[in-house]
Amino acid sequence: MRQMRLEKREIKDPAELEKVLDACKVVRIGTMDAEGMFIVPVNFGYEFCQKERSLKLYIHSAKEGRKAEAFAENPNVAIEMDCGHEVIRGDYTCSYSFAFSSIMGNGRIRMVENEEEKRHGLTLLMQHVEAGAEIEFLPHMLQRVAVYCIEVSEFTGKHREKKGQTA
Repeated sequence: MRQMRLEKREIKDPAELEKVLDACKVVRIGTMDAEGMFIVPVNFGYEFCQKERSLKLYIHSAKEGRKAEAFAENPNVAIEMDCGHEVIRGDYTCSYSFAFSSIMGNGRIRMVENEEEKRHGLTLLMQHVEAGAEIEFLPHMLQRVAVYCIEVSEFTGKHREKKGQTA
């Protein structure tokens, strides 16, 4: 990936990247079809290996529709997630800013065909979205849902902190 312009804001520590992954509950997936580019916001589960700095995202979807067709036609996707939003007040209009943490990257998406991996991906998603929720997979539901895995090939994290401000 291209070098970050404001390198001081780049998150390089894998443990800090994982904190952003934990805090973000929605990933936006950029893809393209014959009608053009579009972005889809979805919940996700993930596998992140700090040592290898490898990232897989799991999402679920209907098996039909624009998103499913686009993923089948072109597996190259972009991802973005952000959290920790807070206004940073300034002395004048153009000196205001925004605190946040984010992850952006590129990868390839594939439909998960293997039932064991499908269960694994859905379990990760449920644990991420609602930790402690009871997880049960009904066979007819597993057949109806599509599970996708995004193998993120490159990604960066960015953080802008809100320093102490007085009200």
